[in-house]
Amino acid sequence: MTPHIFVIFGASGDLTARKLIPAFYHLYEGGYLPENFALLGVSRTELSDEDFRKKAVYESTYLSEDLPQEKKDTFAKMLFYQPIDTSSEADYGKVKERLTKLDQAIGTKGDYIFYLSTPPKLYKTIPAYLATHGLNKAEGHFRRLVIEKPFGYDAESASELNNHLLQFFKEEEIYRIDHYLGKETVQNLLVTRFANGIFEPLWNRNYIEHVQITSAEPMGVGSRGGYYDDSGALRDMIQNHLLQVVAHIAMEPPVSAAAHAIRSEKLKLFQSLRPIDPEEVEQYVVRGQYTASEIAGDTAVGYREEEGVLDDSRTETFVAMKFFIDNWRWADVPFYVRTGKRLPTKVSEVVITFKQSPQRLFRSEETFSDPYNQLIIRIQPHEGLALKFGMKIPGQGFRVKDVNMDFHYADLTDADVPEAYERLILDCIRGDATLYSLGESVEAAWAFVDPILNAWKANESKLFGYPAGTWGPKEADSLFDNGTRWRNPCKNLTDMGDFCEL
Repeated sequence: MTPHIFVIFGASGDLTARKLIPAFYHLYEGGYLPENFALLGVSRTELSDEDFRKKAVYESTYLSEDLPQEKKDTFAKMLFYQPIDTSSEADYGKVKERLTKLDQAIGTKGDYIFYLSTPPKLYKTIPAYLATHGLNKAEGHFRRLVIEKPFGYDAESASELNNHLLQFFKEEEIYRIDHYLGKETVQNLLVTRFANGIFEPLWNRNYIEHVQITSAEPMGVGSRGGYYDDSGALRDMIQNHLLQVVAHIAMEPPVSAAAHAIRSEKLKLFQSLRPIDPEEVEQYVVRGQYTASEIAGDTAVGYREEEGVLDDSRTETFVAMKFFIDNWRWADVPFYVRTGKRLPTKVSEVVITFKQSPQRLFRSEETFSDPYNQLIIRIQPHEGLALKFGMKIPGQGFRVKDVNMDFHYADLTDADVPEAYERLILDCIRGDATLYSLGESVEAAWAFVDPILNAWKANESKLFGYPAGTWGPKEADSLFDNGTRWRNPCKNLTDMGDFCEL
């Protein structure tokens, strides 16, 4: 592992404390960090090295209290801190000076990774000021830039940001992070498809009826009301996370497992998304907003009563949509994607629904709840897969019922499934960009979403209310036109084959 310094801008913020520091600790504990390594936190807050170590390690509520003291001490010594005014170009000279001193003291030899855990308004400022002080490039050394979402607010701003960054860093040096891609089961979508000969012959329009993707959260927006009210579910979840899942499900086989091969196929997929005409948005997209209700005896407030949310807000907390992919593999196969807050349970899953057999021989005796075979890929929680198919009930006749054949990730290993940020940070350290987004892919995803956002803005499109704790507005069911319906997982998610109606 190459010695280097990992620089986090916004190091005094919530993401660093909640996700990044724990991820680095687990990487250290697993032996994945180089011997010559330092983590330099940079932020506006005035802290010393010791203050930062105390805050990030010893007083952290996100690290286990049971960690061995010796390991905590060793890890804490890797952490350093430099306060600056991130909007002041001159202050980046302090960062350069500190990096030079750390290189000399620790032997990190001038290789740096810059992680922007900051408000998006600084995504242009920080790279430009790093370049002013020559920190964006050095002969014989690597420099990488990691950027959190949101990457742009629409297609125009995403393209503008890409062009700005490319003035200072090469495309292969820019790592646009999407923590969803760090989840083991999202990565396993590629293995399920391309490492198993039984799936690929069936993975096309000839055998698949439709594809459903659901990402549900039981919580409301909480303290993020101010941010969320300017974003909404379409921008917050579908434009990035769920379209990435679509890409893993629908992309063509890459020529190799190399980053450039996989990312190129994902780009082609995004470019194949059939645009939704603004006049047809209401036909293909349903948006909703949760309203007050009672859940298990407790009162749940509506979205407009949440802190920081406007009283007359029309921001969607739920989106369900139907779209198509215009290529030979997926021609006329509908993809259904939905996401929302204040839904009954926390679950993210993909459901591949296969076409019915051409003739149902046992129609009179079938007890199917659904005549379609389904492959259910659970992304979270209780990660795993389930295959639903019909089996004969013992006894006379041909009574047939649904059964499940399932697999849980927990059965594969005794080790904990690593957190998404651990995997993504480690990949960046290794220079593997497979799970990071290409700039062109980000722009293509925005190009698909933009017409929907513009139609909503121009036409005051319908916004349906749904009681908190339900599966969203009933109008979302109207997206299906062949008698099928959304698969609503039960609250007991350990059985992935469960299907519940509330």
